[in-house]
Amino acid sequence: MNWEAINAIAQLIGSLGVVASFWYLAVQVHRSTRIAKLAAQDAATTALREVTRPPFAENPEVGRIWRIGLENLDALSPDEKARFFHVSFQFLKAMETIHFHYIYGLMEEPVWRGWRNLYEHYLASPGLEFYWQTRHYLFSERFQEFVAGLDRPVQRLTVANLLGQEKVDK
Repeated sequence: MNWEAINAIAQLIGSLGVVASFWYLAVQVHRSTRIAKLAAQDAATTALREVTRPPFAENPEVGRIWRIGLENLDALSPDEKARFFHVSFQFLKAMETIHFHYIYGLMEEPVWRGWRNLYEHYLASPGLEFYWQTRHYLFSERFQEFVAGLDRPVQRLTVANLLGQEKVDK
């Protein structure tokens, strides 16, 4: 075997090494992207959970105000309306964050569809619809466009009317 053959074999081995390195790098980038998407989905879910869990699950009074306010703002006192509006802002900001996770490719389509369906129901409730019409300018234009394009559900279901048996007046 001469030096030219040895050189050709070395170049072939070197080329295979480069190809293997690129393949390995591509697999790692794909895995990292997938992990980033899952982390973003988890962060978005956590954001909404943190907005709703403590006030609603740990404070029955706030849960009652939210439930009644979704369906009948007139049944709330001025102080209760203020609390409802504060929670509405937090709820919608969490929804906006989830929306941005989706539009920037950090959320899978099937996961996003579930969130979008939830939005359609809650944003069609009279109380949240009133808040949105009054304060939509507090949210990004892109989120406002998204909300404007939502379909109204045929049968709107929220925590206030999920079972169809809930009473919403005081």
